[in-house]
Amino acid sequence: MGETTTEPTTGSPTGENGGSGRWRTAVAWTAAGAWGTWALVRLAGGDRLPVIQVPAAPLLALTPYVAAAVPVPIIVALLLRRWRAAVVAGVVAAGLLVAVVPRALGGDQPSAGGPVVRVLTANLLFGEADPAHLVELVRKTQADVLSLQELQPEDVERYERAGLTALLPHKTLDTRWGAAGSGLYSRHPLRALPSLPHTQMAMPQAEITLPGGRRIEVTAVHPVPPISSESFRHWKRDLDALPDARPEHVASAGTANQPVRILAGDFNATLDHANLRAIIDRGYADAADRAGAGLVPTWGTTEPRPPITIDHILVDNRCAVSKVEVHDLPRSDHRAVFAELRLP
Repeated sequence: MGETTTEPTTGSPTGENGGSGRWRTAVAWTAAGAWGTWALVRLAGGDRLPVIQVPAAPLLALTPYVAAAVPVPIIVALLLRRWRAAVVAGVVAAGLLVAVVPRALGGDQPSAGGPVVRVLTANLLFGEADPAHLVELVRKTQADVLSLQELQPEDVERYERAGLTALLPHKTLDTRWGAAGSGLYSRHPLRALPSLPHTQMAMPQAEITLPGGRRIEVTAVHPVPPISSESFRHWKRDLDALPDARPEHVASAGTANQPVRILAGDFNATLDHANLRAIIDRGYADAADRAGAGLVPTWGTTEPRPPITIDHILVDNRCAVSKVEVHDLPRSDHRAVFAELRLP
């Protein structure tokens, strides 16, 4: 009998045939590339980059969800035994997690020995938010300052009749039809300052004198959402118009005679937007981020959409943040944000 010989099987080093190997490689690298592209746009500040800034702005708000799903490309690459793709996916995961996770951990607090100020901000959804609930929230939090957005002229009486001015008797309002109106209410004496000029929505400002004579300057913030080319331009312009935390000529003086600035409202931006981070870099801290509540969603919780965090209280970064709470606001699509601060 003669000997029978068998030809060796050709294929990849892992025993895969050519077609299967190419398919596995394509899937692994596509997954790693998808998350990697998102991470690159986020870390590069996509909403400030020419060409892509308009489509990037609304998408970047979803970055925490992309970060939460970042194990997917790693698992895919490992299951398909594409080790280099798995390593790249791991690097991408690290970048996204470093950008997102610290918001849930809190940060170092500065040493601050000034008076305590309690700030509450609420978007009223065209003045539809429940007046009794809003007033009870002011009472429960003992808010000293209330920033309201989407405040229409005909709605002021309903909120004040429910007891708002009994708790916060001082006010400056710029009420307008639709979503454009805003207002500030205060427990302590208030002096209206000029509103930010040429903004698409009302952004009233006020100087408030606290017991003992310390002063704070508060801006009610509400730019339009960046969902089209035109609205993006207005959104960016209005955010850029917000004041620095401290005037340049006193930035290094640290004088207690200067008012402490606070920005409170619906920024239509998350901490994944470079345009918001640019404001923070001008001497502010995000109160929720500093308190470890920076991933608590403030908008979209009642709708079939991923809820995101677009309502913020930005404080002079010399302030300590004692507490941040996010409260439901019936008949509004936003949740109210409360922060207890200690001034420098």
